Amino acid sequence: MSDKRVSLDTNILIYAIDIDAGEKQLTSISLIEHCAINYDCVLTLQSLSEFYAAATRKGKVTHAQAEAQIKDWQLLFPTILPTTRTVEYALKAVDEHTLSFWDAMLWSVACENGVSELYSEDFQSGRELKGVRFTNPF
Repeated sequence: MSDKRVSLDTNILIYAIDIDAGEKQLTSISLIEHCAINYDCVLTLQSLSEFYAAATRKGKVTHAQAEAQIKDWQLLFPTILPTTRTVEYALKAVDEHTLSFWDAMLWSVACENGVSELYSEDFQSGRELKGVRFTNPF
C-alpha cells in the first residue's frame, strides 16, 4: 500500500450505490476498491453526511441501507473531521480561490489531514491547491 493519502467526494459515493448511474457507477466502485487496496484513503464527515442526505432524499436507498453503507465505509476508511480552523481556511479559500463554501470545507479538511489527492467531479480536474490535487475520475 502506498503512503499516498486520498479522499473521495460525495459524488463518488453516490454513484457507487446508484444503479441508474451506468458507467459512473462502475467507475466509482472500481475507484473505491482501488483506493482501499492501494492508498491510505480517508473519508470526510462532510462526504458521509452529504451521502446520507442525497441518497435518501433522492430515493436511491432507504435510511437503513444508507446507514449500513456508511458503517461499511467507516470500517474500511477512517473518517476525518473538521475543526474550528477548518472553517477559517474554508472561508479564506472561498475568497481567494473562488470555491463554493462546501467545496472549500471539503478541501480544507482534506488539506489539514494530509490528503494529497481528492477524487471529485466538482473541482477543476488537475488543479492543485496547497498540496491537494483534484482529480475527476470520469
